[in-house]
This record gives sequence, C-alpha cells and structure tokens, in this order.
Amino acid sequence: MAMTLDGIFTMNLIFLNRFFYPDHSATSQMLSDLVFGLRKRGHYIRVIASRQRYDAPGERLPARETVGGIEVFRVWTSRFGRDKLIGRAVDYATFYVSAALTLWRLARAGDIVIAKTDPPMLSVVGASITRWRGARLVNWLQDLFPEVAENLGLDRCQLPGFVYGALRVLRNWSLRAAAMNVAIGDRPAERLTALGVAPDRASIIQNWANGGLIEPIAPADNALRREWELNGKFVVEYSGNLGRAHDYRSLLDAIMRLEGVPPEAPEILWLFVGGGALHGAFAREVRARGLKSVLFKPYQPLGLLAQSLSVADVHLVCLRPELEGLIVPSKFYGIAAAGRPTIFVGDRDGEIARIVRRRDLGFAVNQGDGAELAARVLALACDPDLCREIGARARKVCEDEFETQIAIDRWVSLLAKLPV
Repeated sequence: MAMTLDGIFTMNLIFLNRFFYPDHSATSQMLSDLVFGLRKRGHYIRVIASRQRYDAPGERLPARETVGGIEVFRVWTSRFGRDKLIGRAVDYATFYVSAALTLWRLARAGDIVIAKTDPPMLSVVGASITRWRGARLVNWLQDLFPEVAENLGLDRCQLPGFVYGALRVLRNWSLRAAAMNVAIGDRPAERLTALGVAPDRASIIQNWANGGLIEPIAPADNALRREWELNGKFVVEYSGNLGRAHDYRSLLDAIMRLEGVPPEAPEILWLFVGGGALHGAFAREVRARGLKSVLFKPYQPLGLLAQSLSVADVHLVCLRPELEGLIVPSKFYGIAAAGRPTIFVGDRDGEIARIVRRRDLGFAVNQGDGAELAARVLALACDPDLCREIGARARKVCEDEFETQIAIDRWVSLLAKLPV
C-alpha cells in the first residue's frame, strides 16, 4: 500500500478470473465494474485473465494491454470449449498453470490478490502463490466447488469419491489461508461458517447492478417491446442462462395452466431471452405441446440490456433448492434495477427468496408448484397498479442497497482493513 501526494492510501491489487472486459458474461461484468471503479479511486490494478471471451469463443484477445488504466495480462489456455467435460477440464488446467506462473511473476509482498471462482478452485492457485510471495489473498466466492458439481450431477463422469474429498481438503485449506473470504449473500456465508472459516475471515458483499446502465423504461417508450410486437400483452420474462442449476418444469406447468386463460384476462406472453444447457430441451417441449404463448429471443447486446429487461412486466428467477448457499442468481439485481417485480422459483427460504419477501419485491414459489406460479402471474396480470408499485419499490431498493458504487465502497472498506 502506498500514499499519494494528497495523502490518500492506494492499494496494489491483482485480480484473477478467466474472463474480463470486453467479455459480457456475469462474472466478467462484476469484475469489470469493480476494477474500473477501484481504478478511478486511485488504486493500482492488474488483472490476470484468459485471452478468450465467454460470449465470443472464437475471438482471441491481446496477450497484454492497458484498458482504462488497468494492466491486463491475458494468459494462454487450451480452447476445447464448454461442450465436453474433458475438454473443459483441460481448459481449466491450462489456465491454472498459466495464471499461476504469471501471478508468481507479478505478486510482491504487500500486494492483495483477489481470486474469483472461474475456473473453480482458483482459490488454491491464489493461496499457494500468495503464501510464497508474501501477498495477501481475498477469495471472492461466486459459488462453491466441488459441491456445485456434485449437486448438478457432474460426478456422473465416474470420478471416485475420494477425488471430491481431496478437492474439498484443498479448497478448505485455501479458504482458511486467505486473509478474507467474500460471500455474496447470507446463505453462502452460512456455508462458509459450516466449513470452519473463522468469522473474522468471512464477509458479505452482495452482487449488484449498474443503475445508470439499467434504468426502467416504460412500455410505451420501449423500442424492443414494439419491435417484438409485445404491446398490449402482459410479459413474463426469463432472461439469461437456463442451465443445469435451473428447473424449467415448474415454468412449463404454469405456462400450460395459463395457455387458455379466460378471454377477460390480459393476454399473457412468456418471453425467454438467452440460452443455456437446458434451453434447447425446454424449447423442444414447448413446441411438442403446441404452446402458443411462448416467445424465444437470443441474448441481447449490453447496450440493449435496459430495453431487454424492461420489456417484461414481471421477471422469473429460478434456482434448484439443493444449490442454495452454493450459487446466488445475479440476474435478480438487474431486474431490480429495471424496476420490475421478481417471482422466484426454488427454495422459499433461499437467498433471493429472502430478499424478495423482506423487501416486498414480488413472490417466492416452491420448485414444482406450477399452480402457485400460474396464480401469482395471473394475479399480477390482473392488477397492473400492484405490478408497477412493486417495480418502483424494486428500483428504490436497488438504488439504496444494490447499486454499483455502494458495492465498490464496501470493497474499498474491506480491502483497506485487511491485516498487513
């Protein structure tokens, strides 16, 4: 840590994550928001990432460049992609090795290394290098591995049980060796406590949304809503990844129940924007059942995010109950910024469900209860004033609690208080 001429202490920070700006994946956007915000406050920042983009796998980014005052070191990795488990594992392994070598070269005593969780187990790389170089490690935990893999059924690749046990031992060592572990919610923090992480080495900083980039847009002013011919319809939107962590059966059940609602009710349209591992299977089931009230659209450019999220009257957020405390759906924060209600489908005591209930930002529905989901959607469709009232409250909560600058303030405070 150094002091500038005006008496402000600055920190030397190194961030580790596989994806970084200009990539638009969720982990990359969070990382980009934070590091550019910290750089504006005078801190010296370097980022170690891969040369790939999650949202454009064929693109190869420069090996080294300076972006907005951030020094970016993009390391070599293999490029097998996400389709095959073995290829993905090789991509991870090559990133570990390349990132470790670069971190060894860059890190110095007193530096703070912030390791995210893409790829999984990156905390082990960070703990190993920082220990030898005299730097301090902060683990920024967007998820917990290997528990996520086990709960998603990825252990079906016939790995022996002792492998997962060994991974847990390494992971737990890296958490306890860190100067701080940052969880993104109450439920993830409870998991850290259960793993034996000391209370003074765990903190909570929730994810956030950029309220300047994502602002509520009224239906009459939304060009995408006109382009997609949604005017006059009550739009229920699922935006982003529909993957293995999500269950679409409840959504499908609710869609089928509301497909033939009485003519006096508003016309309900279910909009799915994005993709994911289960997107194709879900689309096939929609077609097989001849459902006419479902519309699919691809991922939208970042510049259209406010329009895309504001197309909806209400948004859906899903998470399988067994993954609570391991993952927090970050899409919720963008929904709040767009000033729209949320219906959460999963564990009614889950992280997002707690926020939604505590702040009265929508509803929580148990996974598998398509009847209640349909009833909640129909109730909002028939009460547009309530829908707008909840949306306005969501935007206010975002401005007060989940805005980017608030999160950056929390990070600055946390990093400045780390023991030297």
